[in-house]
Amino acid sequence: MADEQQPAPQGEGEQKVLQPVKIYIRDISFESPNSPTIFLKDWKPQLGMELGNSFASTKDGHHEVVLTVTITVKVGDETAYLAEVHQAGLFAIAGFDEAQIERFHHVYCNRTLYPYACAALSDMVSRGGFPQLLLSHVNWEQIYQQKSNES
Repeated sequence: MADEQQPAPQGEGEQKVLQPVKIYIRDISFESPNSPTIFLKDWKPQLGMELGNSFASTKDGHHEVVLTVTITVKVGDETAYLAEVHQAGLFAIAGFDEAQIERFHHVYCNRTLYPYACAALSDMVSRGGFPQLLLSHVNWEQIYQQKSNES
């Protein structure tokens, strides 16, 4: 996929472009509804993670992709914390057909944004008084293929 990131000539001077322009946090939240008593419990967390994304084109032809990562951690039947980040990126994407652009939104852009979302979540959780949150790798290509096969 390294070739996706490099501009390449196409047709009559049109270039293929796929690159991040800006990475930023669109929204972020943290809740610890059962503090401080949750800190006194035996720490055997159950982690739940939800992923989502949205995308839109801007007037100047850039693409904004927003990856939403929601983490819910429970100890027993009590919520220890709920953390969510909307990690956004502005991407220059040009010279590709609509099917390729859709795939880039779901795979390349999410793959680019996910490490930033993980870092923001880990920092927020640690500042909330909980152990560091280390999230596993996500296979965005596999998720995209599964969703495409369901359609």
